[in-house]
Amino acid sequence: MRVSRPVGSHTKTSGGLAKAALPYVDAAGSEALQVYVSNSRGWALPPGDPKQDVLFRDGCGERGLPAYIHASLLVNLGSPTELTVDRSVQTLEHALRRGAAIGATAVVYHAGSSVDPEHDAKAMHQLREALLPLLDVAMAQGLPRILVEPSAGGGRSLASKVQDLGPYLEAVEHHPWLGVCFDTCHAWAAGHDLARPGGMTETLDALIATVGPDRLQLIHANDSKDECGSTRDRHETIGAGRIGSAAFAELLAHPATAGVPVIVETPTKEHEGHAADIALLKELRPR
Repeated sequence: MRVSRPVGSHTKTSGGLAKAALPYVDAAGSEALQVYVSNSRGWALPPGDPKQDVLFRDGCGERGLPAYIHASLLVNLGSPTELTVDRSVQTLEHALRRGAAIGATAVVYHAGSSVDPEHDAKAMHQLREALLPLLDVAMAQGLPRILVEPSAGGGRSLASKVQDLGPYLEAVEHHPWLGVCFDTCHAWAAGHDLARPGGMTETLDALIATVGPDRLQLIHANDSKDECGSTRDRHETIGAGRIGSAAFAELLAHPATAGVPVIVETPTKEHEGHAADIALLKELRPR
């Protein structure tokens, strides 16, 4: 049976993509998963193991699990440093190719930052020049889609509030291959009061009004350790943070989230993984 809002987690891959990830998702009760295919905080781009790729792709297919790749956290297409932009493009190209090899649905990357106030005016043009060719190639070759994830704010972010995605999409001509990943902790940190009754609904309404009904393609469900508007991206266990369980029930009841996979990136205790968070979100789903 197809699940309307499949719930899973960012999944470990150390020791082998399939060897590590598939037992993890089985133990956690995952219905979707997300992985890194390169160092999350480095520029090295490993080629991958073809045997593990096949086992992973087949294993996800047998389980009916949609898979996503999160690109390195260093990716910043708005950076004033040319080398950083070049490496960011190379990292996204690598993630797209690896995504095709492992059967991933999409590649997620952070919206980026202009860093320097004097670079603000150039950053969106630079984004266009860097991202449009990637989107064109990915669409033409049937590679995974690319999903922009608004940041937690601060640091001259190119997109943190959901309304910021309007100019962001305009910069790349509303390219059909660019989707959106909505992160609850980021939205909260950027100033969207998701904990207030109706706050999550209002934020999702604003997101859809800004980007259209079909661009929301992935959700990162993370509670937060910090206050709303803090611009601090510190994830907390679902229901144990400042956002609270009621907001996640509101998220899962919103019409815009129907059919959209939900990925947990919360802290894990040794040997316990994300099973508890996944189980809670499943309970919060509309029946």
